[in-house]
Amino acid sequence: MVRQGLIWLVLAALVGCTSWRAAVPPTESTPTPESAPMHDMAPPPAPREFRAAWVASVANIDWPSRAGLTTAQQQEEIVRIVERAQSLRLNALIVQVRPAADALYASAFEPWSEYLTGEQGKAPEPFYDPLAFWIAEAHRRGIELHAWFNPYRARHSSARSRLAAGHVANTAPAIVKAYGEFLWLDPGEAEASRRTLQAIVDVARRYDIDGVHIDDYFYPYPVVAPDGTRDLDFPDEPSWQRYVNAGGTLARDAWRRRNVDDLVERINIEVHREKPWVRFGVSPFGLGRPDRRPPGVAGFSQYDKLHADVERWLAQGWLDYLAPQLYWPIDAPAQPFGVLLDYWRAHGARPRSLTRSHSRVRMAPRDTSISAWRRSCRIAKASPISCGRRMRLPRSCRRRRGSPMPHLPLRGCKRSGHVMATSGRFPSRPPRACRPSMRASQEGRWMPWWSPR
Repeated sequence: MVRQGLIWLVLAALVGCTSWRAAVPPTESTPTPESAPMHDMAPPPAPREFRAAWVASVANIDWPSRAGLTTAQQQEEIVRIVERAQSLRLNALIVQVRPAADALYASAFEPWSEYLTGEQGKAPEPFYDPLAFWIAEAHRRGIELHAWFNPYRARHSSARSRLAAGHVANTAPAIVKAYGEFLWLDPGEAEASRRTLQAIVDVARRYDIDGVHIDDYFYPYPVVAPDGTRDLDFPDEPSWQRYVNAGGTLARDAWRRRNVDDLVERINIEVHREKPWVRFGVSPFGLGRPDRRPPGVAGFSQYDKLHADVERWLAQGWLDYLAPQLYWPIDAPAQPFGVLLDYWRAHGARPRSLTRSHSRVRMAPRDTSISAWRRSCRIAKASPISCGRRMRLPRSCRRRRGSPMPHLPLRGCKRSGHVMATSGRFPSRPPRACRPSMRASQEGRWMPWWSPR
């Protein structure tokens, strides 16, 4: 989902999220609660837009800017990103906290990410908890913090340090598969899904996050064979054979899709069991099932290759929001923006929110002006799925070093992004504050724990 040198931007229209309300100090013309008649004390208007940015940690794309920064430098970058988001009037950040079966937070289950210190398993020195710091800085400015997990990736090609002793590739090597330049958890292994779910629920339980997010990586994107004639099959023969030997009757592709379905369903159930107000969203590849696409739409099939049955997730109501990645030129003949937007709306009757997205890197040269972005906003605004306003780009962010491409940077002028719009209704989070405390894990390690005041 991420590309080097980019930061991904979201614009989503939401209804009913009380956690986004801004406090307005009383003035002479503003009645105080004691003086105002009860019939005049209407609740403050709820914001109708969810305006967020993805912050990618894998390969040090967005944060930290490089491995090995000091604690003070990492924290300074967090503050600058959050302040930049505030200046752009964003109200949420989606921060990648588990890029490859590792953790950018204090975890009893997975090792510290090497993208923090340059060495997997090494905590920041002096110690601090990055996720807790992100949450505190974001909430201090009225910005939501959503935790972004990669469910199956176990090692990225950009990794340079040795795997920590506690990494899943060392503790449970049978469920980890090499495919291309990456390591992957085998979705067919129950233990792989259990570990992913354990990490997600642990964060939802201990931290005051506002959302859980996963992107488009399920079964990995196909790797082409050296001769270029075919795609290499994902090496899940052991788990597949166990399924067959146990009497399983599904075809292999259907079995793979069921493995992913089961994890998505469990994430939805377990996260909401912990905290009903925490939202669960997915940003999948932007094209739907081939047998359901509108006439003329063509391209890669995540249904067949990534084994992601997104339409089913929507029909079952497992998602609070969907952000399909519509990363093509607005008028791409085989991927027309407006048609795809309407397609996902038609299949998204049950989720509480539906988003749109498009990327700078996929816009054709003739279509990279600010007018292309405005056109996409007009299309979305005209669609019944969007009740949000177009986000106005700050003047300083409308050009990138002479390029006509608009960008929405969070770290100076080094990042550009894409915009989404959505509409929906989310459950309000409880009107309470949380405070960090410390608890000892079963292994005797002290870990932060967010609890109500």
